[in-house]
Order: sequence, then structure tokens, then C-alpha cells
Amino acid sequence: MGIKFNLRPGKIVVIQLFGKIGGSIKSPVYEKLIERLRKDKSCKALVLDIDSPGGTVTDSEYIYHVLSRFGSDKPIVSNVRGLGASGAYLIACAGRTIVASPGAIIGSIGVISIRPMVEELLKKAGIDVNVTKTGLYKDMGAYWRPTTKEEEIKLQSFVDESYKRFVDVVMNARGLPKTEVENLANGEVFWGAAALENGLVDKLGTLDTAIDTAAELANCKRKVVTLGPKKSLMQKITGSLSSSLVDSTVNELETRIWSDYVRY
Repeated sequence: MGIKFNLRPGKIVVIQLFGKIGGSIKSPVYEKLIERLRKDKSCKALVLDIDSPGGTVTDSEYIYHVLSRFGSDKPIVSNVRGLGASGAYLIACAGRTIVASPGAIIGSIGVISIRPMVEELLKKAGIDVNVTKTGLYKDMGAYWRPTTKEEEIKLQSFVDESYKRFVDVVMNARGLPKTEVENLANGEVFWGAAALENGLVDKLGTLDTAIDTAAELANCKRKVVTLGPKKSLMQKITGSLSSSLVDSTVNELETRIWSDYVRY
């Protein structure tokens, strides 16, 4: 999957971030796009058009750091049109200004680790799992046996470290005291107006509001180019909504059945 574009001078570029981070929002694709835009003199500012429930820690943080590099050269404005939760909110924090729809859902600041427990299922199926490993923790998080107390401590430490980084990003981006961010960082979500009151966003509005803000910050005309990943064959055949539902279902099944993810 790739994103092709050809800019004319003085453009505000809107990048669509729709779907699950690590799913439809793939960090290698967006890294290449953002880096090209950072080096392209025709691009004067970036608007992130966000509607995402979040996703993997690694992809979320990678995209955030690539955007931070862009933001050191040119202004970024984040627009949350629907969901701006978990890793999607982390990414939104790369913007100098965050605009949210009154009906947007903001927050869910926190980290979660999910893994299936299928030990009993394997026993009923008559399946034994034989493990040969090096190191006490090499099969930590294995779905075929209970987690030991030592592993629980290690995993909690891993989750806590990710949480601390998330809190630090929000604290620095939003200019909020650490204690205030920690009070908000309990996994709770907020409607746009409540997010504004809590300091998680700067103003309520639409994508047009975000574009106007970007034009002001970049001191440029309101010339806009919108970029997003190419549609898959499934999207072309069935339409983006049904394809999104299929992709979401498949990704969730893969996560719950096969993987032990630490996720924003």
C-alpha cells in the first residue's frame, strides 16, 4: 500500500488517519509520506484528520515521533472528527493545536495488555505443548499455560513503562501538570466539550476549523490537498464502510486469538 501525491506550491496537506493503528494505519506507509512532506517545500503545514480507536504501542509511538520531527520544521494541527482514543490521541498530541468535533470521543489515555487463555481448550482437544527455551522469560505470555507471579510483575512493569511515556507525551504537549494528566489518564474517554474543559484539546470545530488554524500558523493561503492510503480491492468492491467492518473484525480476532499485544 502506498500514497502518491504531486504538490503545487503553498499547500496545506490533510492526512487521513482512519482505522486501527497497526492495521489500516501502517507506520511504514505514514513514515514515508510524512518524511516526504517534511522535505517538500510545497507543503507549508500538516493537518491530521483523525478517526481511530488507537492500536499497537509500537506503531503509535513511531508515527508520533515521525510527526514530532515534522513539527519541529512546520506546523501540525490535529483534527479529531470521531474517535481520538488511546494511540490516536497520542498521535494527535504531535499537533500544535488539537481541534475536536463536539461529538468526538477523546482520551482513553492508558495501556492494556491482552492475551487469550486457552489451556483448558487445549486439554479438551487433547493437545500438549512442549517447550524448549533459553531464559526464564522466553515464553512469557504464552497462551497455553497460566502466567507465573514473576511474569506478571515483569509484564506489569512493561505496561507501566509504556504508560509513563504516554503520560509524559500528554504532559509536555498539553502543558498540563503531571498530577492533572495522571488524573485524566485512567482509561476514561470524554466528549469533545469535556475534553476541551479538561485541556486535552484546544478548540471545538470541524476539519475546516483545523485547516483555517493551520493556514494561520503557517501564514499561508488556504490551499488544501487531502492524502490517504489507496483503497484496497475489498474497499472498491464492497465500499469503505463494509470493508472497514471486515478489517476491524479480522484484526480483532487475530489480536485476541493469536497475539499478546501491549496496546494503547
